Amino acid sequence: LSELGSESAKIKAMGIMDKLSTDKTVKVLNILEKNIQDGSKLSTLLNHNNDTEDEERLWRDLIMERVTKSADACLTAINIMTSPNMPKAVYIEDVIERVIQYTKFHLQNTVYPQYDPVYRVDPHGGGVLSSKAKRAKCSTHKQRVIVMLYNKVCDIVSSLSELLEIQLLTDTTILQISSMGITPFFVENVSELQLCAIKLVTAVSNL
Repeated sequence: LSELGSESAKIKAMGIMDKLSTDKTVKVLNILEKNIQDGSKLSTLLNHNNDTEDEERLWRDLIMERVTKSADACLTAINIMTSPNMPKAVYIEDVIERVIQYTKFHLQNTVYPQYDPVYRVDPHGGGVLSSKAKRAKCSTHKQRVIVMLYNKVCDIVSSLSELLEIQLLTDTTILQISSMGITPFFVENVSELQLCAIKLVTAVSNL
C-alpha cells in the first residue's frame, strides 16, 4: 500500500490516471475502502496495565502498522480522485466519508496527543492530566512512525482541499471537513498541519 500510494502520486502528477479503466479504478477504490476501515478506529495510545513493557511495545507496533497501512490507502484513494479528468464514477461517497472518518479520528486520537500534551488523557483512567503533569510528561522526541503518520495525515488534509474544488460533496461531509480544518488552529506544535488546514478552510469558504 505504501508503494501504491507513492505510485498513484506519480501517475496523478503525470496526468494519466484517467487513461486507466474506470471499472478497474472503481474496484481498486472499493478495496482501498476496506483497508482504510481496518485502521480507522484503532487507538494507538492503548495502555494495558497488565502487560509487560515488551508486550505493550509489540501491541503498539502492530496497531501502528495497521494505522499506517490505512493512511496509505487513504492517500491512494484521494490521489485517484484528485487526478485530472477523472470520470464521475470514481467519486464514491462511502470512500470519501471513510477517508474523512479516518483522518478525523487519528488527528484527535493519535496526532494531537503526540504533538500537544494538552490533548493527552491519563492512561490510568484519571481523566485529563493536570497542566503540570502534562508538561512533565511531554517529550520532544517523536517516534519515527508517528512523524511518518503525521506527514501522511498532512498530505490527506491537503488533498481533501483539492477534492472540494473538483467534486460537489454532501452538506454533512462539508461540515465534517470544516471542523477538521478548524481544529488544528487550537493545537500547538503542528504548524505544517495548520498550513494544510488553511488550504482546506479556504476551499470550504470558496464553495
